Amino acid sequence: MSIAAYKRTISDTEAPRQIERRVLVQVTSRLESGHADYDAAETSGERLEILSNGLREDVWQNERVWLAFKADLAEPENALSPDLRAGLLSLAMWVERHSQGVLAGEKKVKPLIDINKTIINGLAGRAFSTTE
Repeated sequence: MSIAAYKRTISDTEAPRQIERRVLVQVTSRLESGHADYDAAETSGERLEILSNGLREDVWQNERVWLAFKADLAEPENALSPDLRAGLLSLAMWVERHSQGVLAGEKKVKPLIDINKTIINGLAGRAFSTTE
């Protein structure tokens, strides 16, 4: 099956909300698998070394997802309420800034994971639980 046919099949069988949730679950899973050593590192040099072993791509992939959300939220055709759009746009900008801090070895990855899990739960219609 070609990529175009696969994308058509996905869009015919999944609602946009399900697609967004699936993409966030995938990127969050990758962040979770590599964040513990990074967040525990004591120096930015140690963090930069861990980033070079694959975590950089995961953080960048997460940022790209949020950039796509930001672009969608800025579209006039977006059907979300203005207040929700504004809140999510603000969150997307925070993710962008925080991701840049992670890539510089200055910030931890866990807050990005926590934000993603909150949105994943919201897309699934569940409230966020701090015990997850």
